[in-house]
Amino acid sequence: MFKIAVIPGDGIGTEVTSQAVRILKKASRILNEQIDFVDLKAGGIAIDTFGKPLPEQTLSTALACDAVLLGAVGGPKWDNLPYELKPEQALLGLRKSLELYANIRPAIMFDALTASSSLKPDIVKGIDMVVVRELTGGIYFGRPAGILEEDGIRRGVNTMTYSEPEIERITHTAFKLAKSRNKHVTSVDKANILHTSMLWREIVNKVAKENYSDVRLDHMYVDNASMQLIRNPKQFDVILTENMFGDILSDEASMLTGSIGMLPSASIGGKHALYEPVHGSAPDIAGRGLANPVASILSAAMLLEYSIKQKELARKIFQAAEKVLNEGYRTADIATDGTTRLTTEQMGEKIEAAI
Repeated sequence: MFKIAVIPGDGIGTEVTSQAVRILKKASRILNEQIDFVDLKAGGIAIDTFGKPLPEQTLSTALACDAVLLGAVGGPKWDNLPYELKPEQALLGLRKSLELYANIRPAIMFDALTASSSLKPDIVKGIDMVVVRELTGGIYFGRPAGILEEDGIRRGVNTMTYSEPEIERITHTAFKLAKSRNKHVTSVDKANILHTSMLWREIVNKVAKENYSDVRLDHMYVDNASMQLIRNPKQFDVILTENMFGDILSDEASMLTGSIGMLPSASIGGKHALYEPVHGSAPDIAGRGLANPVASILSAAMLLEYSIKQKELARKIFQAAEKVLNEGYRTADIATDGTTRLTTEQMGEKIEAAI
C-alpha cells in the first residue's frame, strides 16, 4: 500500500491535480496495488483557512506519506503579505523539511507540438533533455538575507553559498541519470566570476573523474547556456546546475516544448519526494477548464517511476499522452488550427483511456 499526500494548492492547481489523481487511480487498478490519497492544504488556501502557508498538520502528514503530489501555490491575492506569510513559503518549507535536494525537470518535444513552439520546427524537433537543479542551497537559502537599513539607506541582501557535500550530492544525481540516458552532462555555472561557481566546477570535475569516466562532461557559463538553449537545444542531454540558475534555465527550456503546461518535475531527497508541474497557479484562468493537465499527469508518471518503482507504467503514461496529442487533441494553451480543443477534465479523460 502506498500513501500519497495530495496538495492541490491554489488557482488551477486544484483542476490539474484532480486529473493527476485520476491517472494514479488508474495506475492503482492496473497494478492491483492500493494507493491511498490524503488531501492537504498549503499555500494561499491554507493562509485563508489557517492563517499560515504551511500548517503543522500538512507538514507532519506529508512527512508520513510515501510521496507528495503538489498542484501550484500563490496568486496576486496574497502578494502584499509579509515575506514569511507568502504562499510560496509553503513550497520552500516543504522542500526544506522533506530534505528535497534534487529537482529533476525533463523537457521533451512531442512531435505533435512542434508547431506550438515559438522556435522553428527544425530547431525543436527531437528535444529530449533533463535539467537537474540543486534545490536546498544557493542564493535562495543563504544567510544573511533581507532588507537592511544603515545610516538611513536600505540595502537588499542575499547570500549565495554552497558547501562541498551539497555539490557532490547533486553531481552524483545528475551523472547517475545521465548513465541511463545519453551519457552526457553539461554543468552550468559562472566560474569566471563567482567563488561558489569556482568551487562548484572543481567538485563536479572531481566527482566525474573519480566515478563516471564513461560520461562526457562539458562546462558552460550560465549566460552562454541560456543562449545555447535557444540556438541549439538538442545539444543537451542532462544539464546540471545550482538553484537559481536551474530555476531560470528550466523555465526557458519549458518554452521550447510549446507550453509550460507540458513540463513535469520531481524533487527528490533521501527519504521523501515531491512531484509537481513546473507552471504556476494561473489565477486568471482558474475555474474555467482551460488549464493544461499534462504536466501534472506526467508528474504523476514520475511519481510512479521514482517513488513506486514502476518505470514501465510511467513510460506507458508518457506514451498515452503522446498518443492523445498525435490524435489532435489540445488544451487552449497548445491549440492550433485543425486541432480539437478539450477542457482540463476532457484531456485527463482522454489520457486515462489511452493508457
